[in-house]
Amino acid sequence: MTKTRILIADDHAVLREGMRNLLEQERDLEVVGEASDGDEAVKLGAELKPDVVLMDIVMPKLSGVEATKLIKQASPATAILVLTAYSDIRYILGLLEAGACGYLLKSARGYDIIGAIRAVCSGDSVLDPIITRKLLERAMGSASGADESKARGLLSHREVEVLRLAASGMSNKDIAKQLFLTVRTVKAHLANIFNKMGVCCRTEAIVKGLREGYIALDDVPSRIESE
Repeated sequence: MTKTRILIADDHAVLREGMRNLLEQERDLEVVGEASDGDEAVKLGAELKPDVVLMDIVMPKLSGVEATKLIKQASPATAILVLTAYSDIRYILGLLEAGACGYLLKSARGYDIIGAIRAVCSGDSVLDPIITRKLLERAMGSASGADESKARGLLSHREVEVLRLAASGMSNKDIAKQLFLTVRTVKAHLANIFNKMGVCCRTEAIVKGLREGYIALDDVPSRIESE
């Protein structure tokens, strides 16, 4: 079994120890390093190139936002999952804009954290679609246009369909049902999308897809529909 390699970045030793103990009970997860400040997180991220970094926001030396930007520059394939005590959307959007794939509050249960790590690695979503829309609205306002045509035309028609449904907040299972595909095929399409667009997760693909014209804000819910 190929294990998912994880770096834990948090300035609280007790949290790092508890997180390591939690994750290493899972056969498919492996903690390869711990960082107690932002500088150390960047150094270990570049050296270890983990699959996932669990990143705190407030740390000594470098903030989680700054550390995320630098880790993504050194290791673009590394997915950053933010684990924070802050629910303020300004913090969340700042980290997502820096390249993070999603966020979890430190009050989250252990199985939620484990599930989020696996979701990121399988191409599934770890973001509320409303947060995704707010991120896209900001991305539209800050788009420079410099790199927006690089991937244009690379995605197939089916891959664009998958990306649009992902932007709407659908899970891999829901996308598969909508398009009459298997979940494995949806994962394969997402992997191809990530590879072609040079990203490592849905969040990055959706933002880049908006900037390159593959998707529109109308593809992302502006509110959660009542059932």
